[in-house]
Amino acid sequence: MTTAERETLFNESINALKKTGVRITPQRRAVLKFMIDADNHPTADEVYKALSPEHPGMSVATIYNNLKVLKNTGIIKELTYGDASSRFDFNSDKHYHIMCSSCGKITDFHFKGLEAVEELAANSTDFSITHHRLELYGLCKECKQAED
Repeated sequence: MTTAERETLFNESINALKKTGVRITPQRRAVLKFMIDADNHPTADEVYKALSPEHPGMSVATIYNNLKVLKNTGIIKELTYGDASSRFDFNSDKHYHIMCSSCGKITDFHFKGLEAVEELAANSTDFSITHHRLELYGLCKECKQAED
């Protein structure tokens, strides 16, 4: 993603927050910018560790609160995987995740064929499908090499 695209996403997200009456604080701006730039699906603790050097007054609670606001306004998604810490994803296009069973790394992948599964499920069950979630598990390249 280019710098201009990231800036556009940032400005669109700020405008969406303003429309819902959310106050735009420096901390919220920092969390939002970090999430737009992140491609590793960070946990709240990872966001805190990354931002605390530049924002020494920011607490872990502030990070959690801001992530909750961004989630509640639909700007980010919370990814929950069993007992592990939630991870957060800014990427708003329809995509799926593959997770390393060893190190926990999460990678996005796209596959349009699963939209047909939603349609088939709706037609065969008379449900109104609102969303679906697909998770694949395996070993990432680094963990696979470490095992060899």
